[in-house]
Amino acid sequence: MINKHTLHNEHKEKYSEKEIYGAYKLFFGTLFSESRLKIINTLRKGRKNVSEIVSDLKSNDRTIISHDLARLKLHGFVKSEIKGKYRYYELNNETITPLMDLIEKHMSKYCIHILRNMKKTK
Repeated sequence: MINKHTLHNEHKEKYSEKEIYGAYKLFFGTLFSESRLKIINTLRKGRKNVSEIVSDLKSNDRTIISHDLARLKLHGFVKSEIKGKYRYYELNNETITPLMDLIEKHMSKYCIHILRNMKKTK
């Protein structure tokens, strides 16, 4: 069930059901990418610049990581700050950090065993 009241109270605006589902699609679409999930999990360890993220992820494609960071920032998953010649990224600690903790708790209880069982049947 959609809780329109949360969105309405937060923003003092009325949203249609279509707009609310559109927002859900943007949110979960952002989480859907394995690359973006890896960036999020890397940033759970602390703020980093693009070079540090590329290194942590052992990636050769700085462009993809930059595009993923831009989407994460646009949708409020990460914040950025320029210090000197570097732009540093960190998770949105108000919403995304606790959400990722909750997701991890859920996955460890309900999802990991499914993957393990799938491996055994192959």
